[in-house]
Amino acid sequence: MSFNAALSGLKSASSDLDVVSNNVANASTTGFKKSRAEFSEVFSASSLGSGSQIGSGSRLSNISQQFAQGNLINTDNPLDLAVNGDGFFRLHAGDTIVYSRSGAYSVDREGYIVNNLGFQLSGFATDVTGNLSGTLAP
Repeated sequence: MSFNAALSGLKSASSDLDVVSNNVANASTTGFKKSRAEFSEVFSASSLGSGSQIGSGSRLSNISQQFAQGNLINTDNPLDLAVNGDGFFRLHAGDTIVYSRSGAYSVDREGYIVNNLGFQLSGFATDVTGNLSGTLAP
């Protein structure tokens, strides 16, 4: 039983290292939010009905996204945006709505504000005084 516990511990450590490696590799990616590996204990049960035994090892139970506020950096690009606090940018990816925390945008050939994948930023039209008018659209 102790060999299996040790083996599951090694697998868990490898999974944790994968998550940490992904965090390091994406540390300078705009809007990236780090992940955290979460583990649970493995219980075993005897087929003879003698109850369950704790300490049989561990396993990766979840990889959770950490949405804590990151640093806001001025880029001097008027289309670089940031979400201060909770929230996401709403984008149109063809007929699909997607959400992102990345705020690096530019204007495409058709005049739409888009991200690096060409997804169009959603927003409300305003009148000349800045009041919202119309419906949410790209």
